[in-house]
Amino acid sequence: MADLDDLREGKNFGLGVNVGEQAFHVKGAANLPWGMKDRLSRIFNPKTGKAVMLAFDHGFIMGPTSGLERIDLNILPLIEYADCLMCTRGILQSVVPPNTNKPVCLRSDAGTTILTSLNDNVLIDAEDAIRMNVSAMAIMLAIGDEAYEAKTIANLYKAVDLGTRYNIPVMGVTAVGTKMARDARYFGLASRVCAENGANIVKTYYCDGFEKVAAACPVPVVIAGGKKLPEKEALELCYNAISDGAAGVDMGRNVFQSEHPAAMIQAIHAVVHDGLTPEQGYEKFRDLSK
Repeated sequence: MADLDDLREGKNFGLGVNVGEQAFHVKGAANLPWGMKDRLSRIFNPKTGKAVMLAFDHGFIMGPTSGLERIDLNILPLIEYADCLMCTRGILQSVVPPNTNKPVCLRSDAGTTILTSLNDNVLIDAEDAIRMNVSAMAIMLAIGDEAYEAKTIANLYKAVDLGTRYNIPVMGVTAVGTKMARDARYFGLASRVCAENGANIVKTYYCDGFEKVAAACPVPVVIAGGKKLPEKEALELCYNAISDGAAGVDMGRNVFQSEHPAAMIQAIHAVVHDGLTPEQGYEKFRDLSK
């Protein structure tokens, strides 16, 4: 066990220094088997190395929250503009047409809801991920939560064990509780714990100092959108995250709660993949909203 009496905060993150020569477009995946690389290539565009993931798994803890009352009406029209879909197995099987030909990052844990204490999750049967031919499994980690930290880390490494066996990548999703800090030190620790336990992708939040979070994580980091922001602010969030080293975004409420969701996801896609500035992205959003 590490000596906790002499913990020193990291300082040398090699900012501005590119990762050594990589033979694959996804960070940290050069040594993975063909099946893993194939699935990661479905999520991360081989031309840009980036991904726009559309998250609509909120219902498993929130129920029919605003924008997700009718998945068939609110989400299906947006699918064509996303690089990857993040959802639960119930919605995937009951609503999402199998001929959409979009990669799926399957929410692969479940537990408590907003009516009780969050983060008390268990792992679902990984064979469901195999049967549904998903491209990745998403597992939440409650780093810093004394009650559920060890349990959720165990969920992650069990999912990684199964994912390694069947060549299905795992995305570690860092949870934020009421007692958890929202800063680079926390998100850096949580992201690194995900990667150290075998996650192939990490989903976390953007923050001041995010460039250190991304630099210290040996696998791709995608940012969560979090609460609904004004459209231009959400596009600024995307732009800043990509500029600071994120490999993409996994957004939900900032898309499906927008007054013009299809225009918004296309603007996000342009910022992430085409390098549009927030101003250019917002102009594109306004043009598509007419």
